Amino acid sequence: MSIKPVDSTDAYDDTAGPRVALTSQDESSAEMEEILRKEKRVRLKVDFRLCTIAGLLCSLNLLDSGIISSASVTSMLHDLGLDHGNRYSVSILIFTVASVCFQLPATLAVRILGPRPFFALITFSFGLITLCTAFIHTWKEMILMRVLLGVAMSGIYPGLALLISSWYRREELQLRFAFLQCGEVIVLATGGIVNFGLNHLNGRGGLKGWQWMFLVQGLIACVIGVATYWWIVDFPEHSDQSFLFLSKDEAHVAASRIQRDRGDVIPAPFSWTEILRHFLDPKVYGFAASFFLLNLVSTSLSYFLPIILQSGMGFSTNKAILLSAPPYYYTVIPVLISSRIGDRYRLRGPVITFNSLCLIAGFVMLGFADQVTVRYVGTYLATGAYVSNWAALNSYQASNITGQWKRAVTAAAITACNGLGGVAGSFIVRQQEAPRYLTAIWVSIGSHIFIICIIAAFSVFFYIANLEQKKGRKVIEGTEGFRYTY
Repeated sequence: MSIKPVDSTDAYDDTAGPRVALTSQDESSAEMEEILRKEKRVRLKVDFRLCTIAGLLCSLNLLDSGIISSASVTSMLHDLGLDHGNRYSVSILIFTVASVCFQLPATLAVRILGPRPFFALITFSFGLITLCTAFIHTWKEMILMRVLLGVAMSGIYPGLALLISSWYRREELQLRFAFLQCGEVIVLATGGIVNFGLNHLNGRGGLKGWQWMFLVQGLIACVIGVATYWWIVDFPEHSDQSFLFLSKDEAHVAASRIQRDRGDVIPAPFSWTEILRHFLDPKVYGFAASFFLLNLVSTSLSYFLPIILQSGMGFSTNKAILLSAPPYYYTVIPVLISSRIGDRYRLRGPVITFNSLCLIAGFVMLGFADQVTVRYVGTYLATGAYVSNWAALNSYQASNITGQWKRAVTAAAITACNGLGGVAGSFIVRQQEAPRYLTAIWVSIGSHIFIICIIAAFSVFFYIANLEQKKGRKVIEGTEGFRYTY
């Protein structure tokens, strides 16, 4: 597909409202309305095809954490010998290590091979490995399965972040990442309820409750993997090749609107020099550090919430599994509201800061309140805040970089550090500290104080850079007319 070159006067100004760059000054208002109508129709098609399947695929990682966390309060730990020492934490850690090691090559593979074969293959592989986990007998076999699962899942988060950021203008990103998170947490919460039901099949067919969890949900993931090949879409410049998606005219509209926004629809030719030079940008490390700090909380809550409910609050096994679901359903409300505000007013830093303060309040309630009800409400605040910040931080980084390979590098870097945060997060919930889990409480509070500091530093830097750009003294990200969003 050929894309019309973009003049600097067509670039978006993040301080202004959405507008359409016209090909001539005398283009009529009727033609403008037609362009807007076409762009709206294309955006709705992209929302329906991409955000739906992306939400399902993104949920696979949390689906895994939901299965293993629900299974951890059944007989699984004893059956596999995971109840000795730190074996359970190691099984979580090794998954993250394997995932982190393969994230950069996996993200580059999305761009090189294309989203359809890539996501179909890794989703089917995830389902097959999960299904096979139902039939293991020792903790060593569990470690092996976790390594394979980590490799299979390594491209999900960075690949989807790259694909979504390629399809939307900067003022549209946070709400789309919110759609992604909504699908993810709804599947996770529903998975908790499904696990509650599957645990009641304990003894049926010679399988225990935890084995049914892995078997059924692994089979579902395999089916989703097959459907993914036809459901997911390609990058904008190749979107007319996707199955029953956009016409060539609509594909041109989709690519042109992104080209006007930031001028990076067509990637530069691949080279390792092009890839590695992006690691010299300090912003990449600031974004990556934020995700590391965020996932300290994500991992500790998603993997250990049933254990906290059981050991820390005194609920039975089945109640602990069941009560871990409602906080995730609740997160749909704050993530959609905060993302709508962030996109509508082009606010990123203030939204992230507000969510971080809400998380701190939730962990104060969880760690220092005496009433079980107050502590349980704290899990709602904390869960809603970190899920909302996942969408906010993703739109924050995607709005402030240009270039397809830089997007791939940044997506891989933040997901790798997100994974490293998971490594640390898997060890901060210490069983011997029940019922308060003070290490997890203080680490989670401290991590989000650091996030607020990073966002404050970025905001000052972005503000000064935008002033320099406005005065004509600076070209940001090598793109004429580009300005930071903060």
